[in-house]
Amino acid sequence: MAQLVPHVGIDCSDARLEVHVHPQEIGFSLGNDPAGWCELERRLDALGARIVALEASGGCERGICRFLVERSYSVRLLDPYRVRQFARAAGQLAKNDRIDAAVIARFVATLPTRPLVRRKELESLAELVTARSQLVAQLTVVRNQARRRENGVLRRLDTRRAKAAEADIATLDRLIAQAVDAHAGLKAKNAILRSMKGVGPVLAHTLLALLPELGQLTRKQIAALVGLAPVEDQSGKRQGGRAIKGGRPAIRAPLFMAAMIAGTHNPLIKPFRERLRAAGKKPKVAIVAVMRKMITTLNAMIRDQRKWSPANA
Repeated sequence: MAQLVPHVGIDCSDARLEVHVHPQEIGFSLGNDPAGWCELERRLDALGARIVALEASGGCERGICRFLVERSYSVRLLDPYRVRQFARAAGQLAKNDRIDAAVIARFVATLPTRPLVRRKELESLAELVTARSQLVAQLTVVRNQARRRENGVLRRLDTRRAKAAEADIATLDRLIAQAVDAHAGLKAKNAILRSMKGVGPVLAHTLLALLPELGQLTRKQIAALVGLAPVEDQSGKRQGGRAIKGGRPAIRAPLFMAAMIAGTHNPLIKPFRERLRAAGKKPKVAIVAVMRKMITTLNAMIRDQRKWSPANA
């Protein structure tokens, strides 16, 4: 009878919630506002549904996710890419909000997923860290444009935009540091992370905000979660090269920069990188290995509540 347990898929937009209940195949549409959320709760309670899945949709899903988690629903926040691949594998090529809600419901009923755990102390920090990352990307674009401009007016405009972005980034850095220092648990974890040579405030704050699982998983699990576990590619006699896939790119970007620094200056990680290069590993393979070593070591440090030392590496 397990297959008869209702699984709910919701496709979110700014204004509407398209809802589908599987396997009852019931669909309806509600407003994405407090009145619509209350009506959704009433209907789900009538159906006995407790498992609800949504796609990460750029923020329009936050309100309904919080509402459902606070009312003890088992909420699953899904990767849109995985849901789309699932639809294609099932032969569902058409796409609209109603169809997407049904696909989401069938996805969560078919494949294992993890319940969303709301961490209130991280919500504001994650928003600040994400906004900073977006500003850094914008700053990079503006600087690249400015170097290639031939028109003097355009160069001055780009320079002005770059200075504004730099000031905004400095403001966010201050707000992020204040948010971390204001929370005793985050402050303690930040001190542990920063104790490793090569880990600066950007990586430490990113890990605190976007990788709350750090310290709670095994070394293999944390590497896979970040997207640093090599994926095998073998079929019959063909043996393809291993490559990293998936994971959380928002974490890999600052971790890459930290690995470049640690691979040059950290007294234990530098020899590790040099051994890989001496063994013939390509530079990118070596730096990915350094990233994996760093994140697994940081995971152990947070788990054991112990600052970095040669014994941790």
